Amino acid sequence: MANGVLILAEVVDGAVSPVTAELVAAATGLGAGPVSAMVIGSGVEGAAANVAGVEKTYVVDDAALAQYTTDGYTTAAQAVAAKADPAIILLAQSDAGRDLGPALAYRLNTAIAMDTIGLEMKDGKLHTTRPTYGGNARAVNGFTSEPAIATVRPKTFEPAAGGSAGAVEKVDVDLSGIRTKVLSRDVAAAEGVRLEDANFVVSGGRGMGGPENFDVIEQLAGALGGAVGCSRAVADLGWRPVAEQVGLTGKVVSPNVYIAVAISGASQHMAGCSGSKNIIAINKDADANIFKSARFGIVGDYKTILPPLIEAIKKEKAAG
Repeated sequence: MANGVLILAEVVDGAVSPVTAELVAAATGLGAGPVSAMVIGSGVEGAAANVAGVEKTYVVDDAALAQYTTDGYTTAAQAVAAKADPAIILLAQSDAGRDLGPALAYRLNTAIAMDTIGLEMKDGKLHTTRPTYGGNARAVNGFTSEPAIATVRPKTFEPAAGGSAGAVEKVDVDLSGIRTKVLSRDVAAAEGVRLEDANFVVSGGRGMGGPENFDVIEQLAGALGGAVGCSRAVADLGWRPVAEQVGLTGKVVSPNVYIAVAISGASQHMAGCSGSKNIIAINKDADANIFKSARFGIVGDYKTILPPLIEAIKKEKAAG
């Protein structure tokens, strides 16, 4: 009989991703049985031994999994699920998680709830809460099939505090049927904290006027120790890399503070940042939709607002 919760512990640059501790906390809080993890990739056995707070970690370590492919990782995850027999499977709402989750649900003939921000057990079944209509409403969904699969938005749960790592069990999987082969991969150059992991995100919109004006956005993000984001319009115009796009078709972020500069606040953009703990809007249009979602709003030209703000932050940090 299916029992417990299985999480996907992603490995980034040889280390277990920070969101793993959040998934462990979410899984433990459900009280649905023992929590286990699966680690998939190439050369990941060392990382698998460092997944804290779980009773067991299943690892699929194969050279064929050096690059992420849907069929390769789905085959591996399906094999782990067959061995662990969980009632619930949780993945992060990451690039890998939101691709792997639906594929795994199809293979296991079950259902999946995407981008969830709440998890609870009712009558022995998983119920999830997820934002809808660009974050303007929330939907609660229950499962009638097992395993129930859900992707969890990063920074939704407080990370689990420490804990010992469980036993590691290697799972051998026949990957000869992988149909996809990665010939090359271009990785966008990035410095500093990742957009998805940042506690502070400063995003600029088309109202910035041009790519040359994003220098002040970079300065503010740098002063805060955060990351730079942008709207889809900015990415489409080529002013900023697509990797920085926040929104329905871009990255979903949940920082402590999200500063939206010269962004109107279309529902597609808000779908990517509505999970932020605090939204600060800076826009010269007092009727901009972004102010409806902002905790704090400043009506004015960013060119006169941001420079003194940056200086004030620098002085505060220098003063300790």
